[in-house]
Amino acid sequence: MMASSYNAKEEDGHHSGASGPGGGTAVKSKKPDNTAFKQQRLPAWQPILTAGTVLPAFFVIGLIFIPIGIGLFVTSNNIKEYEIDYTGIEMSSPCFNCSQNFSWNSTTPCKCSVSFSLDQPFESNVFMYYGLSNFYQNHRRYVKSRDDSQLNGDKASLTNPSKECEPYRTSDKKFIAPCGAIANSLFNDTLDLFFIDPNGTRTRIELVKKGIAWWTDKHVKFRNPGGNNLNLTAVFIDTAKPVNWRKPVYELDTDQENNGFINEDFIVWMRTAALPTFRKLYRIIQRKNSMTPTLPRGNYTLDITYNYPVRSFEGRKRMILSTISWMGGKNPFLGIAYITVGSVCFFLGVVLLIIHHKYGNRNNSADIPN
Repeated sequence: MMASSYNAKEEDGHHSGASGPGGGTAVKSKKPDNTAFKQQRLPAWQPILTAGTVLPAFFVIGLIFIPIGIGLFVTSNNIKEYEIDYTGIEMSSPCFNCSQNFSWNSTTPCKCSVSFSLDQPFESNVFMYYGLSNFYQNHRRYVKSRDDSQLNGDKASLTNPSKECEPYRTSDKKFIAPCGAIANSLFNDTLDLFFIDPNGTRTRIELVKKGIAWWTDKHVKFRNPGGNNLNLTAVFIDTAKPVNWRKPVYELDTDQENNGFINEDFIVWMRTAALPTFRKLYRIIQRKNSMTPTLPRGNYTLDITYNYPVRSFEGRKRMILSTISWMGGKNPFLGIAYITVGSVCFFLGVVLLIIHHKYGNRNNSADIPN
């Protein structure tokens, strides 16, 4: 029978074959230092889960989460929203001909009008969004296809953009500004809203195009090259427009404070969406006074300049009118989530309380000796 010897010194990192002082090379011990950290003697706290601690926690979470969820849900439902799909897939749609015949290479824009009515007035400021479906802005190559240095106004990147922009880096032997797939696919439909008076008169609704982008994007991330040089034509003279654009970047707007790389429609588009169905802010309808609603109930007409084709990727386009609250736009999910979590916790608290009341005393009596 084989026998094995145990040596405490070997466990501590000392070997029996090692020599002492003056008797050869000593083997360094692998034993950790005798400190509270390395020997795991630091103070610790571990909760003891008992019925007296678990049950109140479940009830408190339920009583807190359920009212918060109800408040969020009611607030979300009070937000008014109206959505119109103007893709033109159905033959009865006013934009059917535009969706069938239009492509990126079309030289003449197609126009169509969609009529609708609002049953309730929209109070306060109204936000107009455009929405796209089945458009994957979160694709890795698509997200990387941009040059942030160029968009920040770097002149060197203007004439020599990043290779991440390929295949939208050059056109006609010139470098593209702005380069990349994100800029090349800029949403360029034009939407105009009209109120139809009872006598049939069309009244244009004023749409504000400034203030739709994040302040940090407008004043920090996106800058025109040349600083305060207002002659953007000269700044971009040696560059080419993106392949799918109808006009160069320095002709996006007649307002020089909203032109070039600092155009807010362009900035909003460059902030890519995480999901294939998304909406982006297009315009703001500001309330004139507190006596009249921003959009009264009645009939409206949406005039659309159909520039953006979506049939190639089986996408859809829509226009959304929405008010907002302190929690943002209409989103009932957060309220439903709070109500669900609170209800589950409260229900579990009741179930565990019944179990504890029914079996807790029995277990305690079984532990008492005769």
